[in-house]
Amino acid sequence: MVYSERRGRIVDYLGTHEHLAVDLDVWADDNGALCIRSGAQRFYEKVLGFSWPMLMSGVANVRESFDESIDRFRISVDVRSARFGPLFGYRGTFQCDWLELSDAELPARLLPRRQEHRD
Repeated sequence: MVYSERRGRIVDYLGTHEHLAVDLDVWADDNGALCIRSGAQRFYEKVLGFSWPMLMSGVANVRESFDESIDRFRISVDVRSARFGPLFGYRGTFQCDWLELSDAELPARLLPRRQEHRD
């Protein structure tokens, strides 16, 4: 994920080779939960790049919050297509460990397989 000044939002590059770029709208709801909604999508492969039609995709809505009563994060994901209806969803909880690493300590498996200028 990167912030694109040109697009004025966060862009998430998906897949092992980051072929799909998805615009994300991010906000906090009235209860302080992190909310994310996916938007426009673009496909990239070398010099080829085009907008991915939303009729062939879905819009993801994600909500994450911390539940102090169980000391865990809660998450809900709902992916829907305007044409086909519900595609995917889940709800659950998770815990995470916060690690402090310098750039040099970041494992290579967490870095993008390729990097190129896109927005």
